[in-house]
Amino acid sequence: MVEDMDFLNIDYLRQGSAKQQQAAEVIDRLELLDHLKCYHPIWVGTIPIGIDIASSDLDIICQVRDFVSFERGMKERYGEILPGLTSSLRTVDNMERMVIRFRYGGWEFEVFAQPLPSTHQNGYRHMVVEYRLLKRLGEVGRQSIIELKKSGYKTEPAFAKLLNIPGDPYVELLKMYDWSEDQLDAMIKQFTDKENGYE
Repeated sequence: MVEDMDFLNIDYLRQGSAKQQQAAEVIDRLELLDHLKCYHPIWVGTIPIGIDIASSDLDIICQVRDFVSFERGMKERYGEILPGLTSSLRTVDNMERMVIRFRYGGWEFEVFAQPLPSTHQNGYRHMVVEYRLLKRLGEVGRQSIIELKKSGYKTEPAFAKLLNIPGDPYVELLKMYDWSEDQLDAMIKQFTDKENGYE
């Protein structure tokens, strides 16, 4: 898997679009990534790859094994300045997951925690795949994804709809994480050939 974007360092967003810069400034103001440093935080979702819409929130994933300590640390650090902070813990597929939600600076935040390494989590891998696809689809493809999202599609189903990917879009895009550049190129060529009436 080849990737030329370092998603583990948000410096690229500080020089990105106006919205990316605004979001990075809010995260910096909270010192959120510094607070979460020991949990290997990664900012994921649609804003880092430029396919966000008005309702998009700021998603940060973390690797957490001690949920009690994680939750206590967030509430002790941010409880007073974020009075709407909430947390929920549930088990999915025999794995505990915690989501901490709050609003700050006009942004909705979701901090998602599970015991997997952050780079192994679906949120990160989906974003990497989507970034690689967007590089090949160009601006027209990016705008098509945004329009699909505005019409009600979630991100992964929007990619599946645009590219005619059968099956569960969350599963199918995840499989593409391990695809080579040639495999992705071939899929996009097949898509563009169909779009241009060559098949």
